Amino acid sequence: MTSLAVQANLKGPGASYASFAAFGMFWGTWGASIPRIRDQSVLTDGQLGTALLFIGAGALPAMLLTGRLLDRFGIRMITAAALILQAAAGFCVAVTATGMTRLCLALLLVGASSGAADVAINAGAGHAEREARKPVITRSHGTFSALVVCSSLLTGVLNGFDAPPAVSFTLVAAAMAAAAVYVLFALPSRPQVREGAPAPEPDGAEADRDVPAPNALFPVLPVVLVGFLGALALAGENAHQSWAAVFFEDILHTGADLSSTAPAMFAAVAAITRFSTGRLNPDRATRTVLLGAAAAAVGAGLIAGSTTVAAALAGLTVAAAGTAVLYPTLLGIVSRTTSGDAQGRATSLLATMSYLGFLLGPVYVGLWADAAGLRGAMIAVAALGVVLVFLAPKMLRPTLHASAPGNG
Repeated sequence: MTSLAVQANLKGPGASYASFAAFGMFWGTWGASIPRIRDQSVLTDGQLGTALLFIGAGALPAMLLTGRLLDRFGIRMITAAALILQAAAGFCVAVTATGMTRLCLALLLVGASSGAADVAINAGAGHAEREARKPVITRSHGTFSALVVCSSLLTGVLNGFDAPPAVSFTLVAAAMAAAAVYVLFALPSRPQVREGAPAPEPDGAEADRDVPAPNALFPVLPVVLVGFLGALALAGENAHQSWAAVFFEDILHTGADLSSTAPAMFAAVAAITRFSTGRLNPDRATRTVLLGAAAAAVGAGLIAGSTTVAAALAGLTVAAAGTAVLYPTLLGIVSRTTSGDAQGRATSLLATMSYLGFLLGPVYVGLWADAAGLRGAMIAVAALGVVLVFLAPKMLRPTLHASAPGNG
């Protein structure tokens, strides 16, 4: 392997980790800043809930568009641009959101920039994993979870000193700008060629190949099937992140100080799990999904039946460990089985479908809580894991079959 290829193999994972760290720092800060943003904008809880829908409204179309931009302009430029835009959007919310209209417009920008960044950094992690032949995807998601915990705690400290949200988001903007600069310098403008690989085509031919055929080497149906599994996985994950504190406070009657640690603990366990499972054999991806889904179901069931804080924390730990491996594993499957020319579009389709599950997960819990109480809602969350266990072998088979030798 040439020295340039060796450098790319070292810097590619580093760029992925830096991007995910900045992305995690943003969302950890955002989660801890929501009450301050609400107060700054003088909104009721109902108005805030309506405003937060604009994040999803901005993210979904941006995620679909970003796939084509990645395939056209490359991971390097699109990732850096998305990170810069998200940094600006966060700062814009913190500074200008002083009413319902301004907050909704700012959150639309947050959604669009974060949707683009989500697709870009995941495509970058998939590319880095293929090039470096190392478990980059799972570790990148572990980095994200770790920074969510750290930044949420740091923001909590700043909030304790009555610092305005602009202070926290200034730090976030600086971190995201630094990550964007690192991506620009760490990643090559064109893919490195390994020894023994075909010689690069002339500039004219290469330019003609910049825009791939609309459906060339793009396994739409298999990616849709994996995306459905990703939606189930992220629905369960965000259900716990969004409702764990409410369950602890309303059902187990803990104080607000103790209940607020539940989401942070969930993210911490997810980070530890992702770092420790990074070297799992990719050839056993289906088994990893099955074990993760089973653990997610068991953990949610333990929470539903818990009568003590210790029992609920044990269930939350099991659920976090189970859900932590699901989406990174599914992303890795799509990354390994998709042509490089279509990697951006495949990643954007998977991410968009999965993000729908992420958005609907808390709503799903809310509807079940109204119908059957929070314990019943946790049983419904456990059912998502059970459905994953039954569907995963069948829905992953087309993708894995297509990647097998002799199947093109």
